[in-house]
Amino acid sequence: MAVPVIDMSMLDGDDRAQTMAKIANGCEEWGFFQLINHGIPVELLDRVKKVCSECFKLYREQRFKDSAPVQLLNDLMGGKKDEAGERLKNTDWEDVFVLHDTNEWPSQPAEFKETMKEYRRELKKLAEKMMEIMDENLGLEKGYIKKVFCGGEGLEHEPFFGTKVSHYPPCPNPDQVIGLRAHTDAGGVILLFQDDKVKGLQILKDGEWIDVQPMANAIVINTGDQIEVVSNGRYKSVWHRVLASHDGNRRSIASFYNPSAMATMTPAPKLVGQTDEDAQAYPKFVFGDYMTVYGDQKFLPKEPRFKAAGAM
Repeated sequence: MAVPVIDMSMLDGDDRAQTMAKIANGCEEWGFFQLINHGIPVELLDRVKKVCSECFKLYREQRFKDSAPVQLLNDLMGGKKDEAGERLKNTDWEDVFVLHDTNEWPSQPAEFKETMKEYRRELKKLAEKMMEIMDENLGLEKGYIKKVFCGGEGLEHEPFFGTKVSHYPPCPNPDQVIGLRAHTDAGGVILLFQDDKVKGLQILKDGEWIDVQPMANAIVINTGDQIEVVSNGRYKSVWHRVLASHDGNRRSIASFYNPSAMATMTPAPKLVGQTDEDAQAYPKFVFGDYMTVYGDQKFLPKEPRFKAAGAM
């Protein structure tokens, strides 16, 4: 069983209907799929790999060696099993920093900022294209999901677009700690440029953890909790995790197209109430409230999060 791979260039030809159906299936049955021929230049992707790997070497590698996960694992293997083992259950073997429009970015290597700004522009356009495809597949008007994510007029209502740059360094005891604990993503559309050599990302499909296979220059798409809400459950956010590994320093660059904190989230009216099976499955809530709940419950089941946010 393998995560679907979809050739996005086929949307422009005679196979458009078939490709749209494959994307619908990816959203409905998988919550994850890989895009190839997505229009992002390979030359740009090569530069992104280079600057992110160099940034880790320059700024992050030594910091990770001195970090809490490394110290806890050392303590565990050194015999402090009870305390260190319990704390490792709530720890990720991950080095991570986030880029968005208003925070401070690494200044080295020299090409980092220019390259990542260009990359983020391209990924944001791809995210909006994917949302328009979802609109069409769900029978919604073009631009519906983006409009919901805005939540109003003005810059303060703009959807949030962030990029999480992660590395999962080699782990001497990967059976004792996980790279990233299982969770679903809180927001909208997630676009992942993952390592094309070192595996580790897995999704939960029909009760079984399966690999999201590394694939050169592919962009992995997954649907977050808010796409599940807007679609009234037709599209699902899916549990996923990252395993730690002896081998390789796995690079993972995930971009998140999320609603504005002020956006009101609720199932699209067009998808509610047409049949008994279409009853509204999710409460109405403000996305900022949902994120408050998510901050405390990220690694717990999502259904209570929806209920808690709806009660705020």
